[in-house]
Amino acid sequence: MHDDLHTAFPDTTVPDLLDAIPHPLVVIDRELRVVAVNSRLEALTGLGQDEASGLYVEFVLRSSIGGRGRIFREVLASGQPRVIEGDILGRDRRRLAMQFTLAPLHGRGDEVAGLVITLDDLSTLAAGADQESGGADAIIGQRPKMQEVFDLIPLMARTEASVLITGETGTGKDKIAEAIHQRSSRATKPFIKINCGALPEPLLESELFGYVKGAFTGAVKDKPGMFRLAQGGTLFLTEIGDMPLPLQVKLLSVLDDQEFFPLGGEKKVQVDVRIIAATHRPLKERVAAGLFREDLFYRLNVLHLHLPPLRERESDTRFLVNHFLRTFAARTGDEARTFTPAALEIIMAYPFPGNIRELRNVVEYCVIICPQGEMGGEHLPRTLLARALQPSAIETEPAREVATAPTAE
Repeated sequence: MHDDLHTAFPDTTVPDLLDAIPHPLVVIDRELRVVAVNSRLEALTGLGQDEASGLYVEFVLRSSIGGRGRIFREVLASGQPRVIEGDILGRDRRRLAMQFTLAPLHGRGDEVAGLVITLDDLSTLAAGADQESGGADAIIGQRPKMQEVFDLIPLMARTEASVLITGETGTGKDKIAEAIHQRSSRATKPFIKINCGALPEPLLESELFGYVKGAFTGAVKDKPGMFRLAQGGTLFLTEIGDMPLPLQVKLLSVLDDQEFFPLGGEKKVQVDVRIIAATHRPLKERVAAGLFREDLFYRLNVLHLHLPPLRERESDTRFLVNHFLRTFAARTGDEARTFTPAALEIIMAYPFPGNIRELRNVVEYCVIICPQGEMGGEHLPRTLLARALQPSAIETEPAREVATAPTAE
């Protein structure tokens, strides 16, 4: 079979084959040491082939499934593939829910020589089962403003033009960006996300564009940046409004020419990447204030999609509450919980400045605080209860003033 592959694809290497698989993947030997990783796993963990090779697998897959290697050894001993759900610590130190498929890798004479471990993002899997929204979780809405957004997603997915998504924090800009990617012709290629406001300028530049060995103290080997990791796919630049001005110049150049110099490099790198950017800041005001380049704004704003805040889509709050209740029930294997009418009324009246993210946190808090039975107002966070009491206090005070005020003659 190896000879047939080599004959059919004489210029194809093992890394090329691994990178063609549209899932993060790692190959380990019988000693549970990493033999190979693909570019998707590097994008997920931050560790490429050079850094990961030879490391114990749990140093690379910082997950909840290993049990000090017990699960991996069981599959090696049985020779039977296994599918396990767990989580992994990503390169940005966030916990991500994953489905792990552990498949034995047979050597000569049917001996199990190692394992191939592939990862699937559970949020994407769940979304695909629940709704045809292009593979993004919790894109739920019945209001006309959200229907306009849903109508635009497939149209934006058909083009290669840059997209600018605006909206307050927590409105789901990252989910919309992923939905556009999943419905585009680039869906089988990487979707790479980077927060432009979370890193200082030098680190952000090296993360975006990579560097060559010797570019600065500590650069002991070449490192590809996010642009190269997203090759053929989509690079999602969240909080683009916080990107430092010097990097805006370099980004504009990449958008125009599709090539750039890595830090310390003398040879240009060509890339084929679609850009989707997002921000909660008013970019036109930042342009006027000299904090954002006008030419970059127009270059990113070829297609524009605005997400309304949750307070402008009141009827959607109920749908989202039910969705999150089902989500948390599925995790524990229990039946979906419910709120009392009084508690639900308080939730519906709250403006949710943190939007969908805050609503999700509130529902999860209540499920944890009240592990059984119907959840009432006493199980809600204090911020919601304080808001619920505020209007009655405001209405009561003027009433007392009217009652005690002297009658004007």
